[in-house]
Amino acid sequence: MKFIRTKIPDVVLCKPVIYKDERGYFYESFKKELFEQFIGKPINFCQDNEAKSTKGVLRGLHYQLPPYAQSKLVRVVKGRVLDIAVDIRKNSPTFGHYEAVELSEENKLQLFIPRGFAHGYVVLSDEVVFSYKVDNYYHKETERGIMYNDASLKIDWKLAEKDLIISEKDKKQPLFKNADLFE
Repeated sequence: MKFIRTKIPDVVLCKPVIYKDERGYFYESFKKELFEQFIGKPINFCQDNEAKSTKGVLRGLHYQLPPYAQSKLVRVVKGRVLDIAVDIRKNSPTFGHYEAVELSEENKLQLFIPRGFAHGYVVLSDEVVFSYKVDNYYHKETERGIMYNDASLKIDWKLAEKDLIISEKDKKQPLFKNADLFE
């Protein structure tokens, strides 16, 4: 596994070594020891989640407040998404910036999104199976979000607004300037 820091250094792109032959392929999708060595701290993923969606579905931008904040390691099993991580840590030099990475079944890239980031993705293929690990359990009372199309963030979701499929909850999220953020 090769680890690459993005323009927001705490967000890490994970590129596996893929072994292919006439039978198919094999790769290690996660190795705790190597990952912790690279990020420089322990990570204790406690749950794996999976979501299936169709083209145009946009999920996000979501996060949980401390002490229930979550780090995520996200990947695509089938299909293709544009994955977004927004830095919501008020004291960070990259506060309000975002990282956008295309994840697909072909490139097998994964993205590590640490605590202190809002996360979302949009489905670019006809269908996607999206899988992710979290290091804290879901806690409804501390769940928060940011409006996906907030003009101050300038996120290019790669699809026309008319083609997006968004939950009623995500259509009602606050703007970035009004959101509960990390201190």
